[in-house]
Amino acid sequence: MTEPAVLYEVEDGVATLTLNRPDNRNSMTPDLLAGLAEAVANTRADSGVRCLIVTGTGTSFCAGADFKSRTAGADDGAFAAPHERSYATYEPFLSLLDVEVPVIAAMQGHAIGGGLGLAVVCDLRVANRASRYGANFVRLGLHPGMATTYLLPRLMGVPRAVEFLLTGRIVSGKEAAAAGLVHYAEDGAQVLARARELAREIASAAPLAVRWTKRSIYEGLAWDPRGAARREAHVQSRSFETEDAREGIAALLAKRPPKFRGR
Repeated sequence: MTEPAVLYEVEDGVATLTLNRPDNRNSMTPDLLAGLAEAVANTRADSGVRCLIVTGTGTSFCAGADFKSRTAGADDGAFAAPHERSYATYEPFLSLLDVEVPVIAAMQGHAIGGGLGLAVVCDLRVANRASRYGANFVRLGLHPGMATTYLLPRLMGVPRAVEFLLTGRIVSGKEAAAAGLVHYAEDGAQVLARARELAREIASAAPLAVRWTKRSIYEGLAWDPRGAARREAHVQSRSFETEDAREGIAALLAKRPPKFRGR
C-alpha cells in the first residue's frame, strides 16, 4: 500500500504535518496538495492544537511545481493556464494562512519556488544550514506566485527582497538566515528538533492569548497575502504563455542553462 502523501500527528498540543513524497521532492502533486489541505483542516478543527509544524521527508522540504508531471504528454498549449488555475494550484498551501495557531516551517531540505512560498506563509522558519532556498521564478521565465512578491519584502526588507526576486538567486540556509528569510539555520539533523523546541515554548504559553496575539500582529500590518496571490496569478498565467517560460522549464528538466529571448 502506498504511504499517504502527507502524514499528520498530534502530541502534547503540537501538530506535525509531514510532506511525504521524497521521491518527487515533495513537489506540488495533486495527492500532496489534497493531503496538506486535509491536514490543515484537521488542525483548525482541533481546539487542543497549540502549534503546527510543517516539515518534509527526504532531501527537499518542497520543490514547488511538479513540472515533469505537468509536461508529460502535454500539448503546445499546456502552459496557457488561466489565472484561476494558477491560484487554485497554490490554494492548499495558502490555507495555512487560515490556521489560528502559530505555524513553524521545519525546512529539513531544499525549498524552491512554490516550495519556498510554502515556508513563507508560515509564521516561523527553521532552515537546514546546507540546503538551498530561493524564489527562482524569473530563472524559469515566470512571474512569481503564491504572494512571494508581497511576503518577501515584508520578511526580508525591500532592498534584499528586490535583489532576491529579480535575480532568482538560490542561497544556502546559512545565507537565508543572514538575510532575514528564516529565523534559524541549523545542521540538518537539528532542524526538526529546533522547530519542536520552538513549538513547545509556544504551546506552554496561554493558548487564547497566543492566538489573539498572532491575529493582532497581522491585522496591524493590514495583512492581505491572498489578495496578492490573486493579483500575481493573473500575471503568472500570462507568463506561462511566453516562449521564455517554455524555454525555462525545458532547460530545467534538461538540466541546462536557459536561453531567454524576451518573448
